[in-house]
Order: sequence, then C-alpha cells, then structure tokens
Amino acid sequence: MRADILTIFPGFFRGPLDHGITRRACEMGLAEIQVHDLRGFTHDKHRTVDDRPFGGGEGMVLKPEPLFECLDTLQLAPREDRVARRVKQSVILLSAQGQRFTQKVAAELATLDRVVLICGRYEGVDERVADFLADRELSIGDYVLSGGEMGAAVIIEAVTRLLPGAVGNEASTRQESFTADVERDSEGPDSTCGSGGLLDYPHYTRPAEFRGIPVPEVLISGNHEEIRRWRRQQALEKTLRNRPDLLDGVALSDEDAKILARIKAGQE
Repeated sequence: MRADILTIFPGFFRGPLDHGITRRACEMGLAEIQVHDLRGFTHDKHRTVDDRPFGGGEGMVLKPEPLFECLDTLQLAPREDRVARRVKQSVILLSAQGQRFTQKVAAELATLDRVVLICGRYEGVDERVADFLADRELSIGDYVLSGGEMGAAVIIEAVTRLLPGAVGNEASTRQESFTADVERDSEGPDSTCGSGGLLDYPHYTRPAEFRGIPVPEVLISGNHEEIRRWRRQQALEKTLRNRPDLLDGVALSDEDAKILARIKAGQE
C-alpha cells in the first residue's frame, strides 16, 4: 500500500513514521509513505497556503490551489472511479466534520492500493477541496485539533498494522478491541477469544503475584474453556462499564446475553 500525506508541516511526521510497526512495514516493502509539503505548490514569495474566508469570520482557511496542484502530481485515477470503487484508491480529507474513523474503516482502507491523506489546518479547508478533490472526510474523534497531522498519523498507524505481514502474529489483530466478525477455532475451545466488536479482555503476565496482587487463578488453571469463558465475561463487563454503546452493534450469543444479565443484576 502507498500512502501520500499532504501537509504544511512535513517535519511533523519524522517522529511518528520512524518507529514501530509503521517503520518495519516500510522497510519490508509492505507500505510506502510519502509526505508532500504544500508550500512547495505555492507561487508567491511568501509561500502562502491560507487566506481569510469570503463572508467574514474568525481565523484562516487553507486555499484550494496548493492542494489541487499537489494532487495533480500524484497521478491518481479520476475521482468518479475512486468514489465508485472501480479502483483501489481513496483521497481523504482529515476534518472535524468528517465521518468518525473506526477499526472497521481502518480495515477497509487496508485493502486499498493507495491512500491520500489531506491534513486540514487553521479554521478549515476551502470547501471545494471536500466537494471536488476528496472522496471522503474522516475525523479521529469528537474534538477539535489544530490540524489534521495528528489524525493522519493515527490513521497510518491503524491501517499499516492491518497489512498482511506487518504484525508478527497476525492473529493478535483479529482479537483486539473493536474487531468484529472473528471466527473461532472449529476444532475446539481455544485459550483466547476474539473481541467480536467488544473491548479487549484483561491481560496479565509474570510474575504470578506482584505486590500482593495475584493473577486471576483461572488464567493459570490450564482449562482453556474456563479461560475462554472468563475472558468473554471480562470483555463484556469492561464494555458495559466503559463503552456500553458498542453493545448495540455486537452479535451476542445466548451465553453472552446470560452473562450480561448476571452482570446487570449484580449492579442493581
């Protein structure tokens, strides 16, 4: 997968892209990431990338010219082909007004050949960028940042780790928080269970007792079915406590429903 980042602060990405899974994926040839300085596509001595909006208002808005000219150099497929998904490419505008970025969206982007991330800045971007340049708008959360650079780094990290071969143990990415539609081993019970869209279950490591706090006994029992049940219960409890909204989109089994009923009864 190739990712292109359009920004007025290219130096920002020297840190996020130079570490961990993202760096390893690039070194392995699984991903190629190019950062483009929008100031290189200006034509005045001040390298101006922003201007005051028509109609008045506070703050400055990114001008359309540098963004359109930069994208012209990337030689992408026409926008109509991208929107219709006739090609595996997408141009994304990072915006507080965008669709919320989720694990499901990350998985979708990981199947593409090329992703372009436009980092908004100041009070926003000329709307012609959203209307005629970008295929979609994404937001990493319901809050406002000074620009899209942080969001672009988050998206790159989330998408890159889903590329086949990027993570040493690919099974780990199928049982993390927010990951749905995980198939369980049909040959019998496993010592782990996929999140199925829930928050992840708790993890413990050695020592078995630390400062008087022991690891739950079930985890060292060797009984894989009991471990699976415990982990599922813990995932349900944590989701109900921290993100009850996620339960609305999760396919719950009869066993899950019974566990939730017991948890809720204990809270009353």
